[in-house]
Amino acid sequence: MKFMLTALLANALMMTAAPAQDALHRFEVVGDAIPSSLTGAPGDPARGRAIVLKRENTCLLCHSGPFPDERFQGDLSPSLAGAGARWSEGQLRLRLVDASRLNPATIMPSYYRVDGLTRVAPAWRGKPILTAEQIEDVVAYLATLRE
Repeated sequence: MKFMLTALLANALMMTAAPAQDALHRFEVVGDAIPSSLTGAPGDPARGRAIVLKRENTCLLCHSGPFPDERFQGDLSPSLAGAGARWSEGQLRLRLVDASRLNPATIMPSYYRVDGLTRVAPAWRGKPILTAEQIEDVVAYLATLRE
């Protein structure tokens, strides 16, 4: 009985472990963009908006934007207003995946990278901040911000 409980607990822990780096979807950087979707499918702008507005780990901590109902928007980084007019979907995707490829001194987190990072909290080690699907959702939403 004790062995069975130990085996079940070990199995449960393995199923909830952080995804390995090779679990990340492969992508190709071309110039200043990742032209192809990480998932091969377009994201959902409504889900992307919800991610952008979520305060725990994403955009409004540092950026402001066309979100009149959201109080206490960030002012450390450019406004997201007009992001879809300033950058292509591929350019937005690279900025989310790993902005340090464009500016090594950036303060923007790499939302879809797990290697070469320092000072990562234990809960995030080996895990991207956002999944490939979430990246595509945010790209889809930001692309709608044309003004």
